[in-house]
Amino acid sequence: MKQIILIFVTFCVFVFLLPAFFIKKEVLKEASVDKNVDSQNEIELEDFDYSKCDTIKLLHTKTGEVEKMPLDEYLLGVVSAEMPANFEEEALKAQAIVARTYTVYSIMNSKNKHENADICDSPSCCQAWISKEDRLAKWDETSRNENWNKIVIAVNETKGKVIKYEGKVIDAFFHSNSGGKTEVPVNVWGGTNYPYLQSVETAGEEGYSQYKSEVKLSKEDFENKIKEKHSDFQINYDEDDCIKITEYTDSGRVKTIKVGNLNLSGVEFRSLMELKSTNFEIELSENEITINVIGNGHGVGMSQTGANTLAKNGESCEEIIKHFYTGVEICNL
Repeated sequence: MKQIILIFVTFCVFVFLLPAFFIKKEVLKEASVDKNVDSQNEIELEDFDYSKCDTIKLLHTKTGEVEKMPLDEYLLGVVSAEMPANFEEEALKAQAIVARTYTVYSIMNSKNKHENADICDSPSCCQAWISKEDRLAKWDETSRNENWNKIVIAVNETKGKVIKYEGKVIDAFFHSNSGGKTEVPVNVWGGTNYPYLQSVETAGEEGYSQYKSEVKLSKEDFENKIKEKHSDFQINYDEDDCIKITEYTDSGRVKTIKVGNLNLSGVEFRSLMELKSTNFEIELSENEITINVIGNGHGVGMSQTGANTLAKNGESCEEIIKHFYTGVEICNL
């Protein structure tokens, strides 16, 4: 009888406890895999080989040619293409750090954007770039050497410096003129906001040519521009609200606009009308439409004219960067 009871108890243990042991073991195994995946991602990020950024592969969009060059040689072409050489030295240094950061971030994160290249020379896609020969040819002969020397100093004196947020290289967006206040990315490209790209005010941008612009269109041209993308577009100019801005962003830019039978985002309307920014107002007259625009560019990140204004006020390149990018640090690669 005792043997029968012992066999029965052993059977119960085998049936009920052994599967639990295997289940627990499998759960622990899965947890271990998940932990390893997270750990591996952290290792890849922390141990990124920045020597890969010493030389970059640049795609020339007009020819399709990919050219290899040292990073700082590339940055000379970027800074001289993106910012006027008559800007303050600290503004040019800030541009050099921002451009280097943007480049390193692109190499780290945009692996499939350009098949055989790290970055391209198109400002509508990546950053503007110009060769030294072409840049010198565009400058007046009397200021040519002085201008180039300022660019060289800006790149050399910031060598290796990049912008990081919580230890990670940031996506360092920049633009020409904010019109007094920068924009958050979600209002331009959607998605989620970056904690280091907040809306900040910058006084003193009014004196630059990029600050204000005006676009005048006949009603026919206005309609044709919209119909290129929206063939069903209709508008009755006799209606009081035939064109009406329905929502603004916190920075004062147009978020949504009603045009005839369409509801468009400010970003799309800017693209259709080829405006310099989404900070605009519309005037409707009998024969034409006038769009008054403030600022130049998407408005995210560093404003170049804002950077120059801060430099004129005695701010250093690091202070300029920390004004436009919230909670960041300037670090060496």
